[in-house]
Amino acid sequence: MRDWAKNLLSPRARERVSGAPTSMNGASSSYLWWNLRYGKRLTGLSITLEVARRPDLDHLVIFGLQAAFIKPGVGSCKLGLQHDPRFPDRGAVNWAGYNVDRDELEGTPPLLPSAIDDVATRDYPWREGTRYRIAIERGEERLDGWFPWTGSVTDRDTGERTVVREIVSASPYLRAPVTFVTSYAPCDGPPVEARWSDPTAVSVGGGLKDVRSMRVDYQRYVAGGCSNTDSSVDRSTFMQRTGQSRTTRPGRTIRIG
Repeated sequence: MRDWAKNLLSPRARERVSGAPTSMNGASSSYLWWNLRYGKRLTGLSITLEVARRPDLDHLVIFGLQAAFIKPGVGSCKLGLQHDPRFPDRGAVNWAGYNVDRDELEGTPPLLPSAIDDVATRDYPWREGTRYRIAIERGEERLDGWFPWTGSVTDRDTGERTVVREIVSASPYLRAPVTFVTSYAPCDGPPVEARWSDPTAVSVGGGLKDVRSMRVDYQRYVAGGCSNTDSSVDRSTFMQRTGQSRTTRPGRTIRIG
C-alpha cells in the first residue's frame, strides 16, 4: 500500500487538534441532545449554564440551547450566551428564531442595547464562574393565531432576570432540544469548559420533565470539526470542553446522578 493511502487510513489522519476548523462557517461544534421522547410537544425549556473556563482570545464562542418548532415548515430557535470580541467585555446574549429558509422570525423590539446593532444579539456582560438560567417560554396564543416565545437569562447569584425579547412563531410547540458549544477558535486555542445543570422541559398542560440523560455528538472530522472536544458528566452536571482528549464517543448516552 502506498504511503499516502496508509496515512488516510491511519487514526491520526482523522484528527484535527490544531489550526482552524475547516467547516464552511469556520467553526467546530459539540452537542448534547436531550433524552426526551421524539416529537414530544414542549412549551418551555430551561437549563443552568456556567462557563467555568472562558477563553482569553478574540474569537466567537457560543454556549446555546436550540430546539425545533413542531409545526412543519416553521424552523427552529436558539438562545444562549456568547463570548464575542465585538461586544463590551466580550459578553453577549443571542435569542433568535428562524423559518425553514433561515429567515429570521419577527419579534418585539429588544430590551438590551447591541454594540453591533443586531436585533438578535445584544450586550450582556456575563461572568466566568457565574451560573445563569437560560429559559425559552411560550406565551398565550395571539388573536392572529401566532405564538410569542420569550427568551430570558437569570443570574443565579443575584436573581436578576433579563428578558431579551419575544419572537413570534406559527408553532405552538417545540421538540428535539439540544445544548451546544460552537467555537470559531483554533482547535489548539485556549480550552473552554461549559457546565450545564438542571435541564427542564415543560410539556403540554404544564407538566415538568427533569432531563437526566443526554446523547453526545460532535461535528465530524469530515465536516471540519475539531477532534479534541469532549462531553462528560461531573456528578449532577453535564460538561462540554474543548482542548481535551475525547473520552466519550459520539452516539453515547451520558447520565447525571
